[in-house]
Amino acid sequence: MCLNPYLTPVALLVASNVFMTFAWYGHLKFGSKPLWIVVLVSWGIALVEYCLAVPANRWGHQVYSAAELKTMQEVITLLVFAVFSVTVLREKLTLNHAVGFALIMAGAWVVFRGPFGAVSAGGGPA
Repeated sequence: MCLNPYLTPVALLVASNVFMTFAWYGHLKFGSKPLWIVVLVSWGIALVEYCLAVPANRWGHQVYSAAELKTMQEVITLLVFAVFSVTVLREKLTLNHAVGFALIMAGAWVVFRGPFGAVSAGGGPA
């Protein structure tokens, strides 16, 4: 990987989440289309998402733990979805959404904060 090993996975996860959000929720703008068509179109969009997410996780695992990568994925998903929901679906985000998202962000902070009271393989403090 020739780019920044810390930023490249994040950029790829953002891009993959844009595709994922369109694949999962974009069809809601086309409610009159037959379901089989939106499933096939969504599947095609999701293929692009996979082509970005798999390298993001492969390369990202060189510098981040799997738990950190998954946490990043969830936070990025929420941010991308919030923008998509407001701009594409024209839905309002309310205070309960903001509070729920903030709690998820707090969970992400805990994951990245590091092990609390880490225990070594022998059972004692690390």
